[in-house]
Amino acid sequence: MPGEAPNINTKAAAQNHFDAIVVGSGISGGWAAKELCEKGLKVLLLDRGEPVVHPNYPNATWDPWQYKHRLRLSPEDRKQFPIQSRHWSLKEDSKHFYINDLENTYQESKRFDWIRSGVFGGRSLLWSRACYRWSDLDFEANAKDGHGIDWPIRYKDIAPWYSYVEKFVGISGTVDNIPQLPDSICLPPFEMNKVELDFKQRIAGTYTDRQIIIGRTANATSPVQGNHQCQARDLCHRGCPFGGYFSTNARTIPAAQATGNLTIKTHSLVNRVLYDEQKERASGVEVLDTKTKQTIEYTAQVIFLNAATAATTFILLNSVSNRFPNGLGNGSDQVGRNLMDHHKGISANAEVEGFEDWYYNGRRPTALYVPRFRNVKQQDTDFLRGYHFGASAYRGRGIPSDTIGTELKEAMSVPGSWGIGVYGFGECLPYEDNRITLSKTEKDTFGRPQLVFDCEFKDNEKKMNKDMAEQAGAMLEKAGYKNVRISNNMSFPGNANHEMGTARMGKDPKKSVLNAFNQMHEVKNVFITDGSCMTSGSCVNPSLTYMALTARAVDYAVTELKKGSI
Repeated sequence: MPGEAPNINTKAAAQNHFDAIVVGSGISGGWAAKELCEKGLKVLLLDRGEPVVHPNYPNATWDPWQYKHRLRLSPEDRKQFPIQSRHWSLKEDSKHFYINDLENTYQESKRFDWIRSGVFGGRSLLWSRACYRWSDLDFEANAKDGHGIDWPIRYKDIAPWYSYVEKFVGISGTVDNIPQLPDSICLPPFEMNKVELDFKQRIAGTYTDRQIIIGRTANATSPVQGNHQCQARDLCHRGCPFGGYFSTNARTIPAAQATGNLTIKTHSLVNRVLYDEQKERASGVEVLDTKTKQTIEYTAQVIFLNAATAATTFILLNSVSNRFPNGLGNGSDQVGRNLMDHHKGISANAEVEGFEDWYYNGRRPTALYVPRFRNVKQQDTDFLRGYHFGASAYRGRGIPSDTIGTELKEAMSVPGSWGIGVYGFGECLPYEDNRITLSKTEKDTFGRPQLVFDCEFKDNEKKMNKDMAEQAGAMLEKAGYKNVRISNNMSFPGNANHEMGTARMGKDPKKSVLNAFNQMHEVKNVFITDGSCMTSGSCVNPSLTYMALTARAVDYAVTELKKGSI
């Protein structure tokens, strides 16, 4: 009736307000939540996935014979996961961690393998755990060769934050004194086997520009943060009930929860960031409950977008307003552009004679690592940037195909000859026309515009891929190993799971989305520290850099928040 107060649920509005909102629970989102909570902020962590609580991973200790299809995907699985099954990691024992492709469609103008988790913790439960610092060879690359734009930071800016996160993560490895691969603070390394030590020695005696080290991995070789050390089961993709490797679920979330400042909401798909035109700042986010299909709004003083590159890009492009008709903070028209991923697919394998009296223990969760050696001190190839190799030596069983019965059982207990394999990861340059956009016609299951991927590896990546195959084979040949076999396949973008670059950092707001502290140039209380923030791709695994950038950005954001600057 006239004169009566409107029917507003002020209590609900208060309940939905937090100091900070973090979108996404993967590696960077988990770090953002931990750091914000430990600095005293009340934090809401939103994730679209099913809840997974450490250490309750349902099949972490199963034996292979407990699986109906002996770890292989059934025809029904392949129908449900037509995209996810493009990746080697999707198997019968891990499929419950992956997103249902049929319910989460997107468009591929060019093939893009969007490999996604469908659970809380994101790909922190599924990553390969390689942890390496970037160097100024990486941070200065764009400025030196003119591709992309210059990073607004250098190694000295992030080095203290690498050290900060490494102490919490627990990374095993060695001190190697390699300029293009700065050393980390490491736990004791995993051991090389006898053939790998032989390979390391032979390469050192043959090449002056390359070195073989044990891989640095977020698998702890001694207890970290109250968790057990890695059991060398090589079953990380099921979730580790021992907490032997770093994940959101095992490490950052327990730390955040210990503060009493964290609220978690799963099944929460963020549609857009809400923008207050008068205050010229983000006020919160609009969330779709994937169970009820209802929308709800949450408000906060500061927002961290960590939904992973493609999903963060969707949120930005879908957050339109009078101020930002092309997407939140997109005055530069760079949101969605410069999409990068590492390219892989090459491999070289060889037979190793001798060493029949040597074997190895356990299932080591990391490979050998050959740091980048191309275009390090000067441009020495017909392509820009570089790549790294991984490698491992192993013993097969060498069982004749016609063996059956008692002979088969006996043969199964006898190790075969040694073999060794090398594989590579190469850098992709940033290209403006490699991009993600929103479809103008097609909707997803929730009635939202579908993402459209238009991305490809170009001539530079193809030249690099060719050199990777040649050099991998040459290293095995020069080591004196026999029957070298080379495969020079090349993955499609997305398949390395290192998609990045669509909301890049930069000095100039007209050419970038974020500043040197991962803060949006045009929306000061929004920060982005997942892969979309990257200005170039390096050939080095990016996850450790995401962690360091996130911790650094939170420190800056909270300082500015206390000043009243955001």
